[in-house]
Amino acid sequence: MSVINPKTSTANISNVASVADALSEALSATYRLVMKSHMYHWNVIGPHFLTLHELTETHYTNMFAAADVIAERIRALGKPAVIDPSGLGRGAEGRDADVSLPADEMLRDLLSDNERLAARMRALVGTAEAAEDPVTADLATTRADFHEKAAWMLRATAG
Repeated sequence: MSVINPKTSTANISNVASVADALSEALSATYRLVMKSHMYHWNVIGPHFLTLHELTETHYTNMFAAADVIAERIRALGKPAVIDPSGLGRGAEGRDADVSLPADEMLRDLLSDNERLAARMRALVGTAEAAEDPVTADLATTRADFHEKAAWMLRATAG
């Protein structure tokens, strides 16, 4: 019986460290947006209440599952999957989620964060492709698609 070397599955990836680092940044950003979306879900009031309440639940549920996929890919690359929990409530630019915002400002805030995360995922596609890692490129393409659709929905809701 042969022993499988866990590092051989990534042997053809030319720069595992750069891919894993970019995935780690995406994981942290995803978790931050999960937390912000969840906080807005709990605290939204006003004319967009029901729409934003339901939309944020759909978004944070999807992103929570995606965080697991991202973390598992980091582990498959042989790196530890960790995040810094101290910044989880902050948005993509390090701003705390302001749960006192009116619903329309929450929409714009989430729109901005989803646009930034979509751009981060598109950049990750380039990093993965340059490292000859089609698995991570595919994962990042799927996530970019999700965040672009989320941004579109938030933009359409905001009017």
